[in-house]
Amino acid sequence: MSGPYVIRGSVSLPEAELMWRFSRSSGPGGQHVNTSDSQVELRFDLAKTEALPPVWKERALAKLAGRLVDGVVSVRSSEHRSQWRNRETAAVRLASLLAEATAPPPRARRATRIPRGINERRLREKKQRGDMKRGRSGRDWT
Repeated sequence: MSGPYVIRGSVSLPEAELMWRFSRSSGPGGQHVNTSDSQVELRFDLAKTEALPPVWKERALAKLAGRLVDGVVSVRSSEHRSQWRNRETAAVRLASLLAEATAPPPRARRATRIPRGINERRLREKKQRGDMKRGRSGRDWT
């Protein structure tokens, strides 16, 4: 493994709390595919972890509620032929999922008025355009 997987700032996934499961993967692999357990399932108990600050934990539990099974979030990877690369992919995917789920909500948009001059200019240009188009018709020609 390439070390700790940083979620954001100084917070990272603790290796002790990651639960790995390996199974046979479908897909590419040739003769090797029937003998090796290259598919990786990574599970992280979000409800019981102490690695995340309480505010982040609440945010993540709320945002990932549909993905959780008894407070545990799981990520599966089987794109690569090697188990090691699938482990890397799953861990990075879990870290990015948690980073997105623990991100603070965006600031609320402050409503602003459209300046009167801009609105008047838009209406004036619209009127000029309509007059120009009306002038193209041959009704008034005699």
